[in-house]
Amino acid sequence: MDYHLTNRCAVVTGAGGAILGAVSRLMAAEGARVAVWDLLPEQAERTVEEIRALGGRALAVTCDVTSREAICDALQTTLEAFGRVDVLVNGAGGSRAVTTTSEDLAFFDIDPQDLRMVMDLNYLSTVMCCQEIGRVMARQKSGVIVNVTSVAGLAPLTRALAYSNSKAAANSFTRWLAVHMAQTYSREIRVNAVAPGFVLTDQNRFLLIDRNSGQTTERGRQIMQAVPAGRYGTPDEVAQVIVYLASDCAGFVNGAVVPVDGGFAAYSGV
Repeated sequence: MDYHLTNRCAVVTGAGGAILGAVSRLMAAEGARVAVWDLLPEQAERTVEEIRALGGRALAVTCDVTSREAICDALQTTLEAFGRVDVLVNGAGGSRAVTTTSEDLAFFDIDPQDLRMVMDLNYLSTVMCCQEIGRVMARQKSGVIVNVTSVAGLAPLTRALAYSNSKAAANSFTRWLAVHMAQTYSREIRVNAVAPGFVLTDQNRFLLIDRNSGQTTERGRQIMQAVPAGRYGTPDEVAQVIVYLASDCAGFVNGAVVPVDGGFAAYSGV
């Protein structure tokens, strides 16, 4: 499929990671100029090198998306290089073990400050990036925003308190912003979200697959029982949906939260 991204300018946050790195590479392959934003400069540079090795155009930008000042600085760097922003993919996010209940950590004992840090990373950072880059799109009267959330925001995962709640907030914000931008600024501005399910990456591999035996862990078995597709997703499968939503092919898609999860969100357990 031709996604018609030639000469579009895209900002991808968290682009040093597996899924957003795949998004960045695919957008560049489709002709976009990509600003690769990441907290870790070496990871941003690695993604840019991969893009350039394939003949694409990209710029590495270091950014802590939990800081509005850092977002403004990164945006200024991007605008100086590209002149505009046509696409924003909000992909930076994560969790903290101390916000997940366990035998050793009861819900009652989770520190509100730790909850706040995860909310800042998964929800507030999305809002702030949309504020600053959305302002640019409002001036342009056009643009596309894709927020990367999680199926945990559609149906909360057991134990994952802060992660589930912060992703639910991001899903709700996506729908609100889609209406607000279209009604207030331009019908040519669209906002959607992609909610990935369980995707096997280096970050979670040993949570799902035993490091020593290579066998599926207990947590991995629980997950597979709830995924009708019977397997984990890949970064490229998620990236394809994100890039589709960012393209003109999805011109009538607005305010949607699209699960990419092998049927996990649809499965009732029986």
